[in-house]
Amino acid sequence: MPKLFARMWPRLRQTMDRRGMTEHRRALLAGLSGQVVEVGAGDGANFAHYPPAVARVLAVEPEALLRRHAATSAAAAPVPVEVLAGSAARLPALDASVDAVVFCLVLCSIPDVGQALAEARRVLRPGGELRFLEHGRADSPGLVRMQRALDATIWPPLAGGCHTGRDTVALLEGAGFTVTGVHRYNFPPVRTPWSFHARGSARQALHQGREAAGQGE
Repeated sequence: MPKLFARMWPRLRQTMDRRGMTEHRRALLAGLSGQVVEVGAGDGANFAHYPPAVARVLAVEPEALLRRHAATSAAAAPVPVEVLAGSAARLPALDASVDAVVFCLVLCSIPDVGQALAEARRVLRPGGELRFLEHGRADSPGLVRMQRALDATIWPPLAGGCHTGRDTVALLEGAGFTVTGVHRYNFPPVRTPWSFHARGSARQALHQGREAAGQGE
């Protein structure tokens, strides 16, 4: 993430949260328990919303400035949170060691989504759960064409590597996950290239989890 966008992100995120994103964060994390990895934790906006059944959150963030903000958020979190440097391409967690992996407004900007989701499969225990809250592919051909034009030109450099039109559900299914629930909504509640959001959960089949764990041995 470019440093300029990293400096801007906490203020942008706070504005989004005041306008209703906080409720979506709470819904994203509701019901989680055990050991959790949050990928691309940013400034730690989710930390305050983890339920008490979560034993530990390993929060991975590659950008140094955002990690410092995240460490401050972690100190006030209701559950233990450890903030570490790292990337989605190689998570600092053992094979089959966590109960859940969380992606929140990050898959849009990860350079290699396939590798990131393979890493999620690697660290998840068999039957483990992936939670996601992402913006992505629009629901009309005209807006999809606009998204493609933006993503091929000005938007990623302006927005920290963000892509407006990635199809989160299709990417998850292509990586071997079964999407078990999706809530689609517009945020803000208008139709723009970046307003189409999906929040939900996905699981890997038990045999897939064992294969992923075996590959890391």
